[in-house]
Amino acid sequence: MPESSPHAAAPDGAPLQNDLGPTKGPSSLRRDLLLRLRLDGSSSPDQLAERVGASRTGVLQQLRALEAANLVSRQTVRHGVGRPRHLYDVTTDAQDLFPSNYDALAAGLLAAIESLGGDDLLEQVFTARRRQLGARVRDQMTERVAPDAPLADRVRELAVIQADNGYLADTTIDASGTIRLREHNCAIYHIAKGSPAACRAELELFREVLGADVVRDEHIASGDRCCSYRIADRTPD
Repeated sequence: MPESSPHAAAPDGAPLQNDLGPTKGPSSLRRDLLLRLRLDGSSSPDQLAERVGASRTGVLQQLRALEAANLVSRQTVRHGVGRPRHLYDVTTDAQDLFPSNYDALAAGLLAAIESLGGDDLLEQVFTARRRQLGARVRDQMTERVAPDAPLADRVRELAVIQADNGYLADTTIDASGTIRLREHNCAIYHIAKGSPAACRAELELFREVLGADVVRDEHIASGDRCCSYRIADRTPD
Protein backbone atom coordinates (compact mmCIF):
# COMPACT_ATOMS: atom_id res chain seq x y z
CA MET A 1 0.00 0.00 0.00
CA PRO A 2 1.37 3.42 -0.83
CA GLU A 3 3.19 5.33 1.86
CA SER A 4 5.28 8.37 1.48
CA SER A 5 8.81 8.27 2.58
CA PRO A 6 10.63 11.76 2.61
CA HIS A 7 14.43 11.88 2.31
CA ALA A 8 16.40 14.82 3.62
CA ALA A 9 19.30 16.22 1.62
CA ALA A 10 22.43 18.08 2.53
CA PRO A 11 22.63 21.77 1.57
CA ASP A 12 25.01 20.95 -1.30
CA GLY A 13 22.57 18.40 -2.70
CA ALA A 14 24.37 15.33 -1.34
CA PRO A 15 22.11 13.00 0.65
CA LEU A 16 22.36 13.12 4.42
CA GLN A 17 21.79 9.54 5.48
CA ASN A 18 19.42 8.83 8.36
CA ASP A 19 22.12 7.10 10.39
CA LEU A 20 24.35 10.21 10.26
CA GLY A 21 27.20 7.85 9.46
CA PRO A 22 30.71 9.12 8.66
CA THR A 23 31.66 10.24 5.19
CA LYS A 24 34.50 12.31 3.81
CA GLY A 25 34.39 16.06 3.30
CA PRO A 26 32.00 18.78 4.51
CA SER A 27 29.07 16.38 4.89
CA SER A 28 30.98 14.54 7.62
CA LEU A 29 31.38 17.77 9.60
CA ARG A 30 27.70 18.58 9.12
CA ARG A 31 26.77 15.19 10.54
CA ASP A 32 29.07 15.75 13.50
CA LEU A 33 27.55 19.17 14.14
CA LEU A 34 23.96 17.93 13.92
CA LEU A 35 24.74 15.03 16.25
CA ARG A 36 26.44 17.28 18.82
CA LEU A 37 23.52 19.72 18.73
CA ARG A 38 21.04 16.88 19.17
CA LEU A 39 23.01 15.50 22.12
CA ASP A 40 24.10 18.75 23.78
CA GLY A 41 21.39 21.26 22.88
CA SER A 42 21.99 24.91 21.97
CA SER A 43 25.68 25.58 21.47
CA SER A 44 27.96 28.34 20.25
CA PRO A 45 30.35 27.90 17.31
CA ASP A 46 33.29 27.91 19.74
CA GLN A 47 31.74 25.13 21.82
CA LEU A 48 30.97 23.08 18.73
CA ALA A 49 34.46 23.59 17.28
CA GLU A 50 35.98 22.24 20.49
CA ARG A 51 33.61 19.25 20.69
CA VAL A 52 34.01 18.10 17.09
CA GLY A 53 37.69 18.95 16.78
CA ALA A 54 37.35 21.37 13.88
CA SER A 55 38.28 25.00 13.25
CA ARG A 56 35.80 27.70 14.22
CA THR A 57 35.85 28.98 10.64
CA GLY A 58 34.98 25.55 9.25
CA VAL A 59 32.23 25.07 11.83
CA LEU A 60 30.71 28.47 11.02
CA GLN A 61 30.75 27.71 7.31
CA GLN A 62 28.85 24.44 7.82
CA LEU A 63 26.44 25.98 10.34
CA ARG A 64 25.53 28.65 7.79
CA ALA A 65 24.88 25.95 5.18
CA LEU A 66 22.75 23.98 7.63
CA GLU A 67 20.86 27.14 8.59
CA ALA A 68 20.18 27.92 4.93
CA ALA A 69 18.73 24.41 4.60
CA ASN A 70 16.58 25.04 7.71
CA LEU A 71 18.26 22.16 9.55
CA VAL A 72 19.62 24.38 12.31
CA SER A 73 18.38 27.65 13.78
CA ARG A 74 20.35 30.55 15.23
CA GLN A 75 19.51 32.57 18.33
CA THR A 76 21.25 35.81 19.31
CA VAL A 77 21.93 36.11 23.04
CA ARG A 78 23.23 39.33 24.61
CA HIS A 79 25.31 39.05 27.78
CA GLY A 80 26.47 42.40 29.04
CA VAL A 81 28.93 44.57 27.17
CA GLY A 82 30.44 43.27 23.96
CA ARG A 83 29.35 41.43 20.89
CA PRO A 84 26.21 39.29 21.14
CA ARG A 85 26.61 35.52 21.32
CA HIS A 86 25.09 33.25 18.69
CA LEU A 87 23.68 29.88 19.73
CA TYR A 88 22.69 27.18 17.26
CA ASP A 89 20.30 24.27 17.63
CA VAL A 90 18.67 21.65 15.40
CA THR A 91 15.22 22.35 13.93
CA THR A 92 12.29 19.99 13.57
CA ASP A 93 13.21 19.64 9.87
CA ALA A 94 16.38 17.81 10.94
CA GLN A 95 14.45 15.03 12.64
CA ASP A 96 14.35 12.86 9.51
CA LEU A 97 18.16 12.81 9.47
CA PHE A 98 18.33 10.93 12.75
CA PRO A 99 17.69 7.19 13.22
CA SER A 100 14.06 6.11 13.25
CA ASN A 101 12.33 2.78 13.79
CA TYR A 102 8.93 3.16 12.16
CA ASP A 103 8.99 -0.41 10.82
CA ALA A 104 9.22 -1.80 14.34
CA LEU A 105 6.52 0.56 15.60
CA ALA A 106 4.15 -0.37 12.77
CA ALA A 107 4.85 -4.09 13.20
CA GLY A 108 4.29 -3.80 16.95
CA LEU A 109 1.01 -1.96 16.49
CA LEU A 110 -0.23 -4.56 14.02
CA ALA A 111 0.76 -7.36 16.39
CA ALA A 112 -1.13 -5.62 19.21
CA ILE A 113 -4.21 -5.21 17.00
CA GLU A 114 -4.06 -8.88 16.03
CA SER A 115 -3.72 -9.93 19.68
CA LEU A 116 -6.82 -7.92 20.57
CA GLY A 117 -9.10 -8.95 17.72
CA GLY A 118 -7.35 -11.67 15.73
CA ASP A 119 -7.21 -11.80 11.94
CA ASP A 120 -10.68 -10.29 11.57
CA LEU A 121 -9.74 -7.04 13.31
CA LEU A 122 -6.45 -6.86 11.42
CA GLU A 123 -8.32 -7.27 8.15
CA GLN A 124 -10.70 -4.46 9.16
CA VAL A 125 -7.75 -2.15 9.88
CA PHE A 126 -6.22 -2.73 6.45
CA THR A 127 -9.62 -2.35 4.81
CA ALA A 128 -10.11 1.03 6.49
CA ARG A 129 -6.60 2.07 5.45
CA ARG A 130 -7.31 0.95 1.88
CA ARG A 131 -10.38 3.18 1.76
CA GLN A 132 -8.37 6.17 2.96
CA LEU A 133 -5.66 5.58 0.40
CA GLY A 134 -8.21 4.88 -2.32
CA ALA A 135 -9.80 8.28 -1.87
CA ARG A 136 -6.40 9.97 -2.03
CA VAL A 137 -5.24 8.03 -5.09
CA ARG A 138 -8.50 8.66 -6.92
CA ASP A 139 -8.17 12.39 -6.27
CA GLN A 140 -4.61 12.37 -7.61
CA MET A 141 -5.59 10.42 -10.71
CA THR A 142 -8.59 12.66 -11.40
CA GLU A 143 -6.29 15.69 -11.41
CA ARG A 144 -4.02 14.10 -14.01
CA VAL A 145 -6.12 11.88 -16.26
CA ALA A 146 -9.78 11.87 -17.24
CA PRO A 147 -11.95 9.21 -15.56
CA ASP A 148 -12.82 7.82 -19.01
CA ALA A 149 -9.18 7.77 -20.19
CA PRO A 150 -7.95 4.50 -21.69
CA LEU A 151 -7.01 1.88 -19.12
CA ALA A 152 -3.34 2.00 -20.14
CA ASP A 153 -3.21 5.74 -19.37
CA ARG A 154 -4.79 5.21 -15.96
CA VAL A 155 -2.37 2.40 -15.16
CA ARG A 156 0.57 4.59 -16.16
CA GLU A 157 -0.67 7.31 -13.81
CA LEU A 158 -1.11 4.81 -10.99
CA ALA A 159 2.49 3.70 -11.59
CA VAL A 160 3.64 7.33 -11.26
CA ILE A 161 1.78 7.64 -7.94
CA GLN A 162 3.29 4.38 -6.68
CA ALA A 163 6.76 5.46 -7.79
CA ASP A 164 6.34 8.71 -5.86
CA ASN A 165 5.59 6.60 -2.79
CA GLY A 166 8.80 4.59 -3.05
CA TYR A 167 7.69 1.50 -4.98
CA LEU A 168 9.90 2.05 -8.07
CA ALA A 169 6.87 1.33 -10.22
CA ASP A 170 6.56 1.26 -13.99
CA THR A 171 4.14 0.08 -16.67
CA THR A 172 4.69 -2.19 -19.67
CA ILE A 173 2.45 -3.26 -22.54
CA ASP A 174 3.59 -6.35 -24.40
CA ALA A 175 2.99 -7.32 -28.04
CA SER A 176 -0.31 -8.97 -27.15
CA GLY A 177 -1.57 -5.76 -25.53
CA THR A 178 -1.31 -7.08 -21.97
CA ILE A 179 -0.87 -4.23 -19.51
CA ARG A 180 1.40 -4.80 -16.52
CA LEU A 181 2.15 -2.61 -13.53
CA ARG A 182 5.42 -3.60 -11.84
CA GLU A 183 6.72 -2.51 -8.46
CA HIS A 184 10.45 -3.15 -8.20
CA ASN A 185 10.56 -2.24 -4.50
CA CYS A 186 8.20 -2.92 -1.61
CA ALA A 187 8.09 0.24 0.49
CA ILE A 188 6.43 -1.67 3.36
CA TYR A 189 8.40 -4.91 2.99
CA HIS A 190 8.61 -5.85 6.68
CA ILE A 191 4.90 -5.20 7.17
CA ALA A 192 4.02 -7.16 4.04
CA LYS A 193 6.13 -10.12 5.16
CA GLY A 194 4.38 -10.27 8.51
CA SER A 195 0.84 -9.36 7.48
CA PRO A 196 -0.53 -10.81 4.21
CA ALA A 197 -3.58 -8.57 4.69
CA ALA A 198 -1.40 -5.61 3.63
CA CYS A 199 -0.81 -7.11 0.18
CA ARG A 200 -4.43 -8.16 -0.19
CA ALA A 201 -5.41 -4.57 0.55
CA GLU A 202 -3.06 -3.25 -2.13
CA LEU A 203 -4.50 -5.66 -4.70
CA GLU A 204 -8.05 -4.55 -3.86
CA LEU A 205 -6.94 -0.90 -3.96
CA PHE A 206 -5.68 -1.28 -7.52
CA ARG A 207 -8.89 -3.01 -8.60
CA GLU A 208 -11.01 -0.25 -7.09
CA VAL A 209 -9.13 2.82 -8.35
CA LEU A 210 -8.72 1.38 -11.86
CA GLY A 211 -12.16 -0.23 -12.10
CA ALA A 212 -10.40 -3.15 -13.77
CA ASP A 213 -9.48 -6.81 -13.34
CA VAL A 214 -6.11 -7.01 -11.61
CA VAL A 215 -4.16 -10.22 -11.09
CA ARG A 216 -0.86 -10.38 -9.22
CA ASP A 217 1.61 -12.68 -11.00
CA GLU A 218 4.75 -11.94 -8.96
CA HIS A 219 5.17 -10.95 -5.32
CA ILE A 220 8.24 -9.53 -3.55
CA ALA A 221 7.07 -10.76 -0.15
CA SER A 222 6.99 -14.29 -1.59
CA GLY A 223 10.56 -14.06 -2.87
CA ASP A 224 10.07 -12.69 -6.39
CA ARG A 225 12.14 -9.83 -7.83
CA CYS A 226 9.13 -7.54 -8.18
CA CYS A 227 5.41 -7.30 -7.62
CA SER A 228 3.86 -7.66 -11.06
CA TYR A 229 0.18 -7.02 -11.76
CA ARG A 230 -1.61 -8.06 -14.95
CA ILE A 231 -4.41 -5.57 -15.66
CA ALA A 232 -7.34 -5.81 -18.08
CA ASP A 233 -10.69 -4.12 -18.61
CA ARG A 234 -13.28 -5.63 -16.32
CA THR A 235 -15.39 -8.27 -18.03
CA PRO A 236 -19.17 -7.95 -17.60
CA ASP A 237 -20.75 -10.45 -15.22
